[in-house]
Amino acid sequence: MNHPHLGAHIPWAQIGSALETVLDANLVPEIAIKGPELDLLDEVLLEEVVQTLAKAGVRPSVHAPFFDLNPGALDPLIRQVTYQRLSQSLYVASRLNAHLMVIHPGVDKWRYPNLEQNWLTLAKEFFPPLIEQASACGCRLAIENIYEETPDLLVQLVEEIDSEWFGHCFDAGHWHLFGKRSMAEWLDAISPQLFHLHLHDNRGLADEHLPVGDGTIDFRPLLLKLAKLSSLPSMTLEAHSPEHLKRSLQQVKTLFS
Repeated sequence: MNHPHLGAHIPWAQIGSALETVLDANLVPEIAIKGPELDLLDEVLLEEVVQTLAKAGVRPSVHAPFFDLNPGALDPLIRQVTYQRLSQSLYVASRLNAHLMVIHPGVDKWRYPNLEQNWLTLAKEFFPPLIEQASACGCRLAIENIYEETPDLLVQLVEEIDSEWFGHCFDAGHWHLFGKRSMAEWLDAISPQLFHLHLHDNRGLADEHLPVGDGTIDFRPLLLKLAKLSSLPSMTLEAHSPEHLKRSLQQVKTLFS
């Protein structure tokens, strides 16, 4: 299956060795970059990657840095640094002609007890200028579920921002670990603005990033949902080794057949 929307995760640190492998497999790279890497960006390497992608006629996705960052942080200095990192990431996304950039929300109920609406208010102020930058380079932004037990907060954020450039990334592995709603309900809630999927598996105890089919996730509700959508979201296999990627690809081909 040469699925036109199917991609593979590549850390920026491995871009030199992994990019050709992913492209040769007819997969779209999702390039994950960390904050400190943005400060030490090798412009020569970046230009090589730009040329390789252009030659292959591929628009990648980018995974923005997320460690220590939070677009709805209560501390304005944390929001400021988050903005700097995401804006730097969009510069890279723009150079790469990326079609989409994934962002983590950085919120959870334990660190924000009864403060989720405060987080939401600040996040709604945070995103519009970033969305303006994203739209200028033709790169949509997708916010990914991490620790969320329900999709409600992220749905509220996306609906109230109300931009064609800002939507959801559904991460099946994170849903399996933290979600308290069925996959079908979750997908129904986010489907109006479902831009992207992260596909990997786990046994419900840790974020193992196993190949699809090697854990305990039932992917059938996702397949049923995708069958009903008028346009498919892009998808990334978040495998953390070449062996896992190969296995995941085989399992996904079987699923999609």
